Amino acid sequence: ISTKMMNALRKANKRLTQDARSKLLAFVLSQQTECGAFVGKGGKEDLYYTAFGWLVAYMQGIRLDADKMRTFLSGFDAESLDLIHYISWMKCKKLQRLVSDGMVGMLLNVWSVNNVRTLDSFCDFPQGDRHSPYTQFLWLSMLEDYNVRLIGKKQTLIDLQDYKVKGGGYANLKDCETASANATAAALMIKAQLAVYDHVEAVALRDMQEENGGFKADALAPIPDLLSTATSLFALKNYGIRPKYEPLDFIEAHFSENGGFSATLFDDRSDMEYVFYGLLALGSL
Repeated sequence: ISTKMMNALRKANKRLTQDARSKLLAFVLSQQTECGAFVGKGGKEDLYYTAFGWLVAYMQGIRLDADKMRTFLSGFDAESLDLIHYISWMKCKKLQRLVSDGMVGMLLNVWSVNNVRTLDSFCDFPQGDRHSPYTQFLWLSMLEDYNVRLIGKKQTLIDLQDYKVKGGGYANLKDCETASANATAAALMIKAQLAVYDHVEAVALRDMQEENGGFKADALAPIPDLLSTATSLFALKNYGIRPKYEPLDFIEAHFSENGGFSATLFDDRSDMEYVFYGLLALGSL
């Protein structure tokens, strides 16, 4: 999954004009702290946003200091982190090794890791559910990063059925009447990684697209957002399915003059998470 995302980010670079890329690079650098980490919405160093920042910076050819990265990560006790921050820490750790050791050295290093925490070791999960498509997608992606085999592949696919919504799609909550684009994209990617491509459900995701090219978080959301659009386009791309409507204008509308991307058209703030989603959307066209 991470490799496919990196390929999408690489492809996105080719879609950026020189002016847009200059603005993007300036914004990314403005979000980086002296110790090499990245700030979150509040302007303070944040592990979650640093995972996005390091990935985007690396793919944009921005120099990262491996020693500063190592020092930043050493300030966290991985065993005490919640699921989201643990996955962020593990992804940062992989990126630090990529910067420090190069691709071959990083692969040899991370593939020798045998002390990845188990999912049962966490108490808090998104939406309070360890089996939701979103949780399982994040977990599977992290396991793949470290060449750790997912135990219970068949059961994972069975568990996904509890989140299917009548009429098509998935939600991150059981017994939900409204499908979520993000949950549906996550479920589709899980199935694809477990070699169970479901093109019927991929078409159902495509049909969630709005005429302006974006995807809403769900049918009840007032407007489409960049995160839901990026994850949906990424999943459709991996299924070889073109979106129903051309999304480029929608994506470009979320690119800010400061060089970042905003979550929605009503939000003028930018951060590294949405820079990642903006580039992921561009690279999934």
